[in-house]
Amino acid sequence: MQEDSPVQNENTPDTTTRIEQPQRAVRRNRLIVLTAAALVALGLGGVAVATTGTDHPAPAAVSLDAQSRAEAASRADRSARESSTLASPTAGPSTASPSAASASPTKTATAKAKPKPKKATKPTPAWVDPMPGAAVTSCFGQRWGTLHAGIDLALPSGTPIRAAAAGTVTQAGDASDGYGNSVFIDHGNGYLTHYAHQSRIAVTVGQAVKAGQVIGYEGATGDATGPHLHFEVHQGMWNQIDPAPFMRARGVDLGC
Repeated sequence: MQEDSPVQNENTPDTTTRIEQPQRAVRRNRLIVLTAAALVALGLGGVAVATTGTDHPAPAAVSLDAQSRAEAASRADRSARESSTLASPTAGPSTASPSAASASPTKTATAKAKPKPKKATKPTPAWVDPMPGAAVTSCFGQRWGTLHAGIDLALPSGTPIRAAAAGTVTQAGDASDGYGNSVFIDHGNGYLTHYAHQSRIAVTVGQAVKAGQVIGYEGATGDATGPHLHFEVHQGMWNQIDPAPFMRARGVDLGC
């Protein structure tokens, strides 16, 4: 007896075919998803990491746009700092200070090139007034029946008395005969000068003096009615001559 084999209709779907179709569809869908994720990652400039397992979803794409902007800003900031750093050393030497400094010595040298003229010092005359500015109270000549052998010059007591010319002090002290404290100076040319009635003597015997040097101070010692200087010129000791023409011949006017 022949066993009847089932007759397969062409329109009846094959069971194997029906099982394989869903598997191929799953693989095709998985491939599409992976491809799409890769394209998205490439389009955003990032990197997409995917796994092939179905239990672990692919990590989200990391965008590098923010990082790119941060790097660009960092490069710009570094470029600006380098520019300012390069500009600083250049600015230092290029300032006007060196020029000004170099110009200063030139101006100083120019200013020092013209030294101030020194004031000419007037030489001291050979003969001077023994008491400048004094009033004449008596001249050389006869007075009260006797010879007044000198010129009287008056200023307040204590006024300095000066040597009429350079010479050597031959006497310093009380000269008696009413002269009181006196100083005699030998001028080495045969002439002596005599300064009487001093309150205080400022030189000693044998001392060399210069014209105009202080030799004592006016007073009223000896026979004097008030403070004054009795000034005499001797042509040889105790040979008095009129001091007025003698001093005038030497450029000094005593007022007589």
